[in-house]
Amino acid sequence: MFKTRIQLSMKHLSFFLLPALAIFIIAACVKRPDYPIEPVLNFTGMNKQVIAQGSPNAAADTLAITFGFTDGDGDLGYADGTLDIFLTDSRDGFEETLKLPVISEQGSGNGVSGEITVLVFNKPFNICCTYPNGQVPCTPSTVFPIDTFSYAIRIRDRAGHFSNSVQTGVVSILCN
Repeated sequence: MFKTRIQLSMKHLSFFLLPALAIFIIAACVKRPDYPIEPVLNFTGMNKQVIAQGSPNAAADTLAITFGFTDGDGDLGYADGTLDIFLTDSRDGFEETLKLPVISEQGSGNGVSGEITVLVFNKPFNICCTYPNGQVPCTPSTVFPIDTFSYAIRIRDRAGHFSNSVQTGVVSILCN
């Protein structure tokens, strides 16, 4: 009777051991990501292409810009509050800087990848029309009812490496 119990246990052991061994072999064959140490971006999309310009009387609205990223050494985001996302306005080159959350390194040689969504609010004056005739920006205009722009986006990692620059789609701003 004792011998039968040992044989039953060996059957159960082989039942669990073989699948575990198969999983280990498959996992060993999967390659780790091989990303460059500089961040690499790709533009994914925006939630809208038309937005009202910001002013104290305008309805609050938000432009959500999503882009993908990879980073070979996974050193994104500063704990000290350093700004590391750069949005450059196509009209005048004005650069708005924002903060990435700290992305913890996932181990030596492991890269990170994911998506980031940046929210740009139109209020009070974050998204404004600019006028070729010198009219004060962010004021209503019936002469120029629509302005257009796009952003160039870059990020910087903790080692100081800048990413490539990606361009958003064109956004139309309702100026009146």
